Amino acid sequence: MADKRRRGFPLASLLLILVMCVVLVGAVWIIEQIPVLAEREFGPASQSLGMLDKVYYSVRLLAARDELHQPAGSGATSLEFTITSGESANSVILRLEQAGIIRNAEVLRDYIVYTGLDTGIQAGGYEVNDGMNPVEVARLMQSAPTEAILVILAGWRAEEVAAALPSTGLTISAAEFMEAVHNLPVDLVPVSLQPLNNMEGYLFPGEYRLPRDATLEDLITAILTRFEGNVTPEWRNSFEKNNLSFTEAIILASIVQREGMIDEEMAMIASVFYNRLAIGMKLESDPTAQYALGYDEIQKTWWTNPLNTDQVLVNSPYNTYVNSGLPPGPICSPGISALQAVAFPASSPYFYFRMRCDHSGWHEFAITYEEHLQNACP
Repeated sequence: MADKRRRGFPLASLLLILVMCVVLVGAVWIIEQIPVLAEREFGPASQSLGMLDKVYYSVRLLAARDELHQPAGSGATSLEFTITSGESANSVILRLEQAGIIRNAEVLRDYIVYTGLDTGIQAGGYEVNDGMNPVEVARLMQSAPTEAILVILAGWRAEEVAAALPSTGLTISAAEFMEAVHNLPVDLVPVSLQPLNNMEGYLFPGEYRLPRDATLEDLITAILTRFEGNVTPEWRNSFEKNNLSFTEAIILASIVQREGMIDEEMAMIASVFYNRLAIGMKLESDPTAQYALGYDEIQKTWWTNPLNTDQVLVNSPYNTYVNSGLPPGPICSPGISALQAVAFPASSPYFYFRMRCDHSGWHEFAITYEEHLQNACP
């Protein structure tokens, strides 16, 4: 009997191995067929996906086939949907869901990652409606919109604006834009801003909608017109009452913009700089040294932070640690809050300020240097 059991064991093992091989081959075949089925339904997968990711997204798309081909509504809801330059694909998808254009953001996210469309979303304005299914919406976002959109953030220097141009839909290159910034054509300058020959500090923050074929001249005109329209005569009069020329006021506002993180505090920050100017004290503003240093290759930013001792003492007319008074020009584009703060500064006895230790963005102010040192973080 024992011999018979030993002779039967290899046969049972062989059958088990055979079954496992069949299962394994079947599993491999299924895994290979899943991407094939997904490709037939949704087109080829992005070449950037590895084999496992391709299978993963193929499974998810096949499971959500009906959702991808079914619109969220009847088409009754229609809106102008704007994608800003530099906006992430995830942000776009979530906003589409919130607007009711798609039902499930996760399903659309899977589709655009699978197809590689997540890297080709174009900034601009689009007409969308809830009668479009997610696949149609995704494809629409790859087409050239009827208008280009440039968003300029308060506190950006000209190079940061130039870097945003390629994703706007405009055909204006960063190089030609920077050339115009530093050598502004006289005929494009509004009368109230003459004689202006450099646009640093005058690239007014906000959203600019332009035809995709807009020229460099069109862009410059739009920006300077926006600036001129926002800087009121009342502000200009206040600048003069504060013993600043118009140009000096823009320079100071650009410093206040980079120093202040909270709009409500900017008037107090402006008062500190006014107090220093009144007694001939150096402004000693970090952003002016940062501007002088230029692009930091290590940190990948135009605003090096923190600054070391050598960087604080960089030799430049813009560095207010080594030079008295205001720098020769603005260091960034000030927004409305910074401009208003310089026009109407707070009345204060303070000569110093430093960031609070709670990372709230607010500052501690001090009259004396000793008090200023006491406000240092432990």
